[in-house]
Amino acid sequence: MYIFYLVAIAIVAIDQWTKWLVVKNMELGEQIVLIDPTFGLLSHRNRGAAWGMLEGQMWLFTIVTVIVIIGILYYFHKEAKGKPLFQLSLMVLLGGAIGNFIDRLVRGEVVDFVDVLIPVINYDFPIFNVADAALSIGVVMLIIVLILEEKAEKAAKRKGE
Repeated sequence: MYIFYLVAIAIVAIDQWTKWLVVKNMELGEQIVLIDPTFGLLSHRNRGAAWGMLEGQMWLFTIVTVIVIIGILYYFHKEAKGKPLFQLSLMVLLGGAIGNFIDRLVRGEVVDFVDVLIPVINYDFPIFNVADAALSIGVVMLIIVLILEEKAEKAAKRKGE
């Protein structure tokens, strides 16, 4: 069960390492194109939530993040026992939450750097980081887990009838 904590630790470590590399090696606003025109690095800082919403509300993010972390740990230990995909999704979420939480506590802002352009629809996706990606992936995984559990419960009910 505790092996899943290694997933969260790895996400936090990769997130913080990549952010450190960006801060140390790129000027704020500097861009490095890796795959023209769709993918690159752009040194950016975010003082808000996703997509810069609620900028400057650090106290709110601190409270919300602490509640989210407590909730994830509760569900991991009480609800996800014996459910590896559920456990994994929670630890991916935990890694993402802690990664951005560290930035907010240490830097007072979140370091973002992944810049993606979707040329087919000419959409410049909001700049993000490893923690943001982990949060998005974790949410998708959690939705899948919940759908699968609901299907399993319905199937079990049908067998019991």
